[in-house]
Amino acid sequence: MNATTSSPEATPRQRVPFYRQLYVHVLAAILIGVLLGHFAPTLAVQMKPLGDAFIKLVKMVIGPIIFCTVVAGIAGMGDMKKVGRVGGKALLYFEVVSTLSLVIGLAAGHLFRPGAGFNLDPTKIDASALSGYATKAHEQSTVEFLMHIIPNTVVDAFATGNVLQILLISVLFGASLAAFGERGKPLVEFIGSIANVFFGIVHIIMKTAAIGAFGAIAYTIGTYGVGSVLPLLKLIGAFYFTLFVFVVVVLGGIGRVMGFNIFRFMSYIREELLIVLGTSSSEAALPGMLAKLERLGCSKPVVGLVVPAGYSFNLDGTNIYLTMAVLFIAQAFNIQLSFTQEMTLIVVAMLTSKGASGVAGAAFIMLTSTLLVFPVIPVSGMVLILGIQPLHGHRARHRQHDRQWRRHARGLRLGTRTQPRQARGGHEEAHRRVRLSFASEAR
Repeated sequence: MNATTSSPEATPRQRVPFYRQLYVHVLAAILIGVLLGHFAPTLAVQMKPLGDAFIKLVKMVIGPIIFCTVVAGIAGMGDMKKVGRVGGKALLYFEVVSTLSLVIGLAAGHLFRPGAGFNLDPTKIDASALSGYATKAHEQSTVEFLMHIIPNTVVDAFATGNVLQILLISVLFGASLAAFGERGKPLVEFIGSIANVFFGIVHIIMKTAAIGAFGAIAYTIGTYGVGSVLPLLKLIGAFYFTLFVFVVVVLGGIGRVMGFNIFRFMSYIREELLIVLGTSSSEAALPGMLAKLERLGCSKPVVGLVVPAGYSFNLDGTNIYLTMAVLFIAQAFNIQLSFTQEMTLIVVAMLTSKGASGVAGAAFIMLTSTLLVFPVIPVSGMVLILGIQPLHGHRARHRQHDRQWRRHARGLRLGTRTQPRQARGGHEEAHRRVRLSFASEAR
């Protein structure tokens, strides 16, 4: 499809006033939440249920949406070899870019040296606040994580909302349904219709996104305050700058190779990015991600397989935080790491990041797991960054979320042809231009 093709996407439509757009509402809610958290922290902490309720509403529909999207996509494709190629290329991409993000975080830690000058004595650090994180870090090893992908029962996977378990069931169900050929088509169409119903529910839930973002950010600022982060501004600044470079250079470079502009793409997903920023939950934006990617023309198997898998296997923002935080603690205690130790750190981090995925406070738990396996640096040093953990969590999820979107644009090159769809009414002109750009690339 190209820009000259006659379709509803090519016809002019009335622009929605900026004050009625979702991203404006969410951004305003975040700003109000920050102000409330700073000036009225006691009241702000009481806003937590608003954020929790929004996240629970979204999680309520994640399971059915993943199941319907993956099953309808795989069964509709028919060729299991294509599905295998998509999954194989995606996993290879996950590991390559995840390793690159760990190396970049390590390099940034050496360049900025955010922990230099602290000169701390590890024997004088009170590590009592870390007991809960250390317990969670011990709870799930890499092997246990892989075994946990297999649910006890089909119902249990949906009851607990485990994304990888639901994904496994969906792939098996879709492959089995594809084997029925023509006889299975009525069921495939029915499941596709059910998916549309759940996306309609998501559309309703997203109208409350601003309220959820307000509650979550107000609670975060009200609980931790601004004063707790002032001594660690160098680490925060270095971390944010590194993420910016990663997006512009690495993600932007991959986007250029794939034929699209990363900033234009981020503009297209601005609502989802703000939801992630406000709620500190990447899962809160998952349904919207799936819907927008399908509207871009990405095939259902690519959308359904790679996005959920990326939530556990491709946490680049968190990986950058992981290696930077380890170096920060080492520098604070004047511990010099050798080249061999740093390479060992990268290998250990690659494993522990998989084992802690999907756990609440995953980034901090990953760091605990890494230091427990990598005893050169005292675990007690994590107390230094406990206060700024929520801020890093926001940004790490932000980067993770952005990367899931960009990778699915790569679905045009992963072995499945896209199937451009007609746009639903009410979308902005900018959305239309992006869809046309990606659809043209698919040709």
